Amino acid sequence: MYDYEELLNRAMAKMPDTETTDARFVIPEPRIFSEGKTTILENFGNIADILNRDPDHLMKYLTRELGTAGKIEGTRAVFQGRFTRAQISDNIQAYVDEYVMCSECGRPDTQLVRVDRVLILRCSACGAHRPVKKRKVSNVVVRDAIEEGGTYELRIDAVGSKGDGIAKIDKYTVFVPGAGKGDVVKVKIKKISGNLAFSERAA
Repeated sequence: MYDYEELLNRAMAKMPDTETTDARFVIPEPRIFSEGKTTILENFGNIADILNRDPDHLMKYLTRELGTAGKIEGTRAVFQGRFTRAQISDNIQAYVDEYVMCSECGRPDTQLVRVDRVLILRCSACGAHRPVKKRKVSNVVVRDAIEEGGTYELRIDAVGSKGDGIAKIDKYTVFVPGAGKGDVVKVKIKKISGNLAFSERAA
């Protein structure tokens, strides 16, 4: 029987060398919109590629942290329920902190390897390695679904009696002047009153 350190060293020795890059690591901004009772993350595939992680692993993490069900459709991810860009972005950043970035040198040139049922993050840049642990949901920064002055992309679900488009996001009903049913629009929130939000088209 091998002890933990010997198993880890054997696994590290078998890992192929990976070239590191000095290019700036930039996480793509999530592109989301609501469709019925689901939230679509349009550029999910691109995000997984940039992070250099298995899409299934990233998807499993996001659905667990968001507390919902979901599936991958081509390059998109579909989540049951309404979620904001801030919620998706916060959880992707938390994934990067735990499963991508090296805690020693701060570079993203890492790989995940399982050693004796322990998932290890190995850095190709500095050689550091550490076990990764399931992050507690309570560590996620919780934000309001929408905020005054914030810009959001919404899908219009209906048109009100006064001709304004109506979209739902979390508990809020958002009114969008001049928008038609089915439109996907980018808006800026001007005022929030209770569960009602009034917006204008964003540039």
